[in-house]
Amino acid sequence: QVQLVESGGGLVQAGGSLRLSCGPSGRTFSTYSIGWVRQAPGKEREFVATINWAHGSTRYADSVKGRFTISRDSATNTAYLQMNSLKPEDTAAYYCNVDLYDPAREFRGTYWGQGTQVTVSS
Repeated sequence: QVQLVESGGGLVQAGGSLRLSCGPSGRTFSTYSIGWVRQAPGKEREFVATINWAHGSTRYADSVKGRFTISRDSATNTAYLQMNSLKPEDTAAYYCNVDLYDPAREFRGTYWGQGTQVTVSS
């Protein structure tokens, strides 16, 4: 079973910054991409950002462009989401997702973290 290690999140004032991290733990995996989506109360889940593991190419939702930066550390198989200039509308539960190949099971799939809460006060 693939487990994801997530950290970060919390409460911050508007204009502040937070950093989220995410990566698979345990055995060796071949990672294809890591990304985040978020879901605010009463709203649908929305895409935030993703990074291609091989090329480092990134993609962002328009709502976070210029404020959020996704990066990767290949040595630790960990991705980071640096969130700057946070706004109250960024308040949501943020879910990490990892697309990887598990050689022990010879299976490629997308795995999800348990989510971490980000709350931005005005």
